[in-house]
This record gives sequence, C-alpha cells and structure tokens, in this order.
Amino acid sequence: MTPTLAHASPRCWLPLVAVLAGCAGPSIRSQSPEIESLMQVEQSTKLVGDFATPWGLGRQRVENAGLVTGLAGTGSDPPPSAQRQALMADMQARGVVEPNRLLASPATSLVWTHGFIPPGARKGDRFDVVLEVPGDNDTTSLAGGWLMETRLSEMAVLGNRVRDGHVLASVEGPVLVDPVSEATRDGVSKLRARIPGGGVVLVPRQIGLLIAADHRSAPLSKRIGDCINRRFHTVVRGSKRGVATPKTDRFIELEIPAAYAHSLDRYVRVVRAVAINEPAGRRLDRLELLSRQLSDPVTAPTAAIRLEAIGKDAVPTLRVAIDSKDPEVRFHAAEALAYLGESTAAGHLAEAASSFRSVRGAALDALSVLDDANGIDALEGLLDNASAETRYGAFRTLWRIDPKGPLVRGDRLGDGFSLHVLDVKGPPLVHATRSVRPEIVLFGTDHPLGDGLRAEAGTSIVVIVERHSATVSRFAAGEEDRSKTVPARVDRVIRAIAELDGTYADVIQFLQQAKAMRSLTSRLAFDAFPDVTPNRSGLHEEASVGAEASKHNSTEAQGHRAERSKSSGDPSTS
Repeated sequence: MTPTLAHASPRCWLPLVAVLAGCAGPSIRSQSPEIESLMQVEQSTKLVGDFATPWGLGRQRVENAGLVTGLAGTGSDPPPSAQRQALMADMQARGVVEPNRLLASPATSLVWTHGFIPPGARKGDRFDVVLEVPGDNDTTSLAGGWLMETRLSEMAVLGNRVRDGHVLASVEGPVLVDPVSEATRDGVSKLRARIPGGGVVLVPRQIGLLIAADHRSAPLSKRIGDCINRRFHTVVRGSKRGVATPKTDRFIELEIPAAYAHSLDRYVRVVRAVAINEPAGRRLDRLELLSRQLSDPVTAPTAAIRLEAIGKDAVPTLRVAIDSKDPEVRFHAAEALAYLGESTAAGHLAEAASSFRSVRGAALDALSVLDDANGIDALEGLLDNASAETRYGAFRTLWRIDPKGPLVRGDRLGDGFSLHVLDVKGPPLVHATRSVRPEIVLFGTDHPLGDGLRAEAGTSIVVIVERHSATVSRFAAGEEDRSKTVPARVDRVIRAIAELDGTYADVIQFLQQAKAMRSLTSRLAFDAFPDVTPNRSGLHEEASVGAEASKHNSTEAQGHRAERSKSSGDPSTS
C-alpha cells in the first residue's frame, strides 16, 4: 500500500523533517549518486522565500456602534456608554434631528457591529458583519430589524471613549437573527445577528513581501521583483503588467492575478517558490528532481508548488503525475496544472472534491480557474453528489465563474436575497446561507410541503398549507391585510413571502418551522461551505463519500474568530 502522511515510517518522515527545517528543496528517499547530484542543483537554487516573508495576510477587524430600526417594540434606550457616545457623534455628523429621541424609541436599538476585511480585498468587495446588543441594554430581540448605514473602522476603547481610525468599510441592510440557533427558546441568540455579505470595502487592502533585515538592499528588491514578474502578470486598468512593484529596499507590493483571487494563500506560497538564481542550464535537472519528489505523497505538496512556480516548463512533468496510482500525487499535480491553465486537470479535481473532504475546498477553488467546457462539465457533475458540501461548493464555484449561467442563475427577491432552483438529480436539498451572500438554493425542482402546516415567517406573515395549496398572508398594524395562494411548494411559497414584503430572515424562519413540523421532507442545510483549511492527513485515510454524507447530515457554520489583523501599519518601515 502506498504510504501516506499519517502512516509514513520514521525513515520516510526524515525528508519531510528536512523540508520543514528549511532546506532549499523537498527531499526524497533515495540517496543514489545521481540523486545527490540533482539535490545539489536544487540546494544551490535560491528562492524568493529564502529572502522575503509575506506581509498583509491577516484579517483586519473593523467595527463601530450602529442603530437598528424597525423593531416591533423590542428595542431600548441605551444607557450612557462609550458605544452610545460614538453613535451619537455619528448621528450628529449626519444631521439627524433629535437623536436622543430616536435612540429612546422601542423600535430602535444600539448594536455593536464588527466584521473582518479579508487580506487582498479590493474596493467594493463584500464581507459578513456581526451585530451584538451590549450587555447593559434592555433590548429583547433584533428580529425584523434594519441596520442603518454604519461606517466601520479600526477602533480601540480608551477609558470611556471610543477612538477610531480611518473609515475602511460600510454596512447597511436587513438583520438576520442566527438561523441555526433555536432563537425562539434562546433569548440571548435574539440579541446577536448578522448581515451576510453586508459589509462593503471602501479602502483596498495591500499585500506584499518583506525582505529580511540581513538581506535588505535596493538591487535585491528589484531583482526579486523582476523574477516574480517574469512568472506572474495581471491586468490593471486595461494594461498587462507584472504583479510585483518594489517600493523600497525592504518591501515589494504584490497585485493578485485573477486566477488566485480566491486562493491567496496558495498564490503567496507559489510566489515564494519562484527561483531567483537557478543555476544556468540546469532547469532540466531541477525538473527531474521535482518529478521524482512529486511521485512521493510525502514530498508531493512542496514539489507541486515549486513546479507551479516554474510555470509552463513544468506542465509535462505535472501531466505525467496525474496518471499516478496514488490519489495524493494525482491531486497535487492536478491542482498545480489548474493554476497553470491546463483544463485536463478538471476530471481529477472533481474526483478529489467528490471523494476526499480534506481537499474538497482546495479542489473546488482550483476548478474555479478552469472556466472552459472541461471545468464546467466537471463541476456540473458534482451537483447531484450525496454530500451537501460538495453540491453547494460546486454551485458556488459555477456561480463564481458565471453568475448568469443557465443552470445556476437565480432571481433577486425581496430585500436583496437570491433564490436558485437547480434542475439536477440527487436527493432533494434546500440550502440556505447566513454568510458570504444571502441566498437559498434548491437542488432539484420538486420540494413539496405537507398538508396541515401552519408556520410563521417573521412577525407579520403566516403560511398555511391545506392539501396541495399554500396560503401566504400578511397581517400588519396600519396596513391592509394581504394574501396569496400558491402551490404548496417551497419555491412558490418563498416567492410569495418576498412579494408580501417578507425579508430573508422571514424566509429562513419559515423553512426552519416547516422542517421542525416535518412538513418539509427535503433535507435542510445551512452554510455547507467546504473547508479550505489545509489538512495534513493523507487522502488514503478518508472515509467514503457515503459515510461522509451520513456523518455530516446537518451542516452548521462556524462563528468568526474575534482576531485582530497583525498586518496594520506601514510595511516600508517594518
């Protein structure tokens, strides 16, 4: 049996230890004279990573006090605090009349809003924002509320005052009380909410490389930039140019090529593997050594990155490896080929996404680069998979490639959420998000609702199912009663709720109640995002797709970690 990362013998682990210790190249097991000669070539090759480290890869926390309006008497007048002072100052700056009176209304509540801008974010990119009612407030629920426009910046509370920096983002939109928690029984959960994809980046985030202190010089900075630009380019304002711009003797700014827009960590790894002084005339020797290393699952990950850094010259070597009998070797070779634009990798990446959970996210990210027929066909073939992660991951990847594609395009409804009905096979699945982008995806076109259902959709809308019909009614104070009768199917009821001014949160509540009352027989899943965190275990150890699908019958999103970015400051003076 081919050894894996987890089952490798002590002797097999020695090369990996050498790699982690910082050798010039990934080692291999044989130490024949021929291999020793090839190793000398790789060890004499200096890479970008030997001189520079990445900068700007941390998430940047932004926050501010905000005001939620439209509450059904569940708000409160906030007590004196630093948060109230910050909100008052913002309201006065915007010219709000009688701000104290507005804050005192039970239809409003002060909230502390925060989110994390991802590294490399561009102006206009969106991110999730979380809302929390401070503990000393008397607000009882944020359900049904709307967050007024709030400007977000890096902040610190000093004494009893909130000190903020430059405005980096803004957020506004309907509030979604956590749809995964039992909100009706957990009062605390009603005081936490989010706006999926509600944050808008106003200031782009820079990434780059910091040259180590003992190597800093203007000539080296320029040389590193030139080497990177021979390998990578991007299009800026319609012009093709290299991605690296040496700013000083210690900092090189990096643009992000389109192929790596959703794989920033990999991009930086490949950039750091670009050779600066490859021995003259020894490219074939390097390729031979890396080919041997790629054939071993222990050293394959590092070898694939270095081959990807070489570029098109490495394609023949990688093509040979995708025919390996070892699934790890096949995956790492196919992943590198995808980022080099080789669509022959599509089938192998789809196989990995379907069979191995540990690399599913990485495989789908690589498939998103292949926007030709091979890539599209491979992704569409995953839409009827048994795993919710695989199906929704494939949908998101196809939507990322072409939002208007005939299979995945949807309709914009209500307060800005999307509904997608996919005509695909596989077990019926209703998927909803509370992160990234508010959307509901129906896998399959037939999702009936059982007779006898009586469910609420927010505070004003009621859904009643009798036989094969559903009556959706809205009852709100000061408004004329309205109702619509539609076939008792999930998609038709969702559209009716939106037409009666229901929100995304209302639709989520309806779906949860329908499932709890067993009127919805289709599987209901939330946030089935494939994990993109690297997994060190070998692919051989993974369970079958069927076992994985059974184990992960209910997918719940993990909360954002409250971590501050370590990348703030001026890199040129670091």
